[in-house]
Amino acid sequence: MSLLEQLGATRSGDTGALVYGTPQETADGSVIVTVARTAGILRPVARPVGVFVVKDGQATWTAAVDATRIAMFGQTIGLVSATLALLAIVRRPPWPDLSR
Repeated sequence: MSLLEQLGATRSGDTGALVYGTPQETADGSVIVTVARTAGILRPVARPVGVFVVKDGQATWTAAVDATRIAMFGQTIGLVSATLALLAIVRRPPWPDLSR
């Protein structure tokens, strides 16, 4: 049984399926297997999920972090909160009404 069969590799044509890369052996004897998830119907795209590192018979999982996605999420939250604050101020301003 190969390493990919042990990890439960699936066909790469399935949408949302995990795709395992070719196992690569490093100089120190550990084996690295990349993992991606496929998405999209018309134009399938593989997004990295993480890597398995097998060293001395022990497998460890390291998740991939998309810093751009995290930054865009933070900017979107900031934009929405600024817009809501502006709407609240326009609806009822915090300064006194001097028109009376």
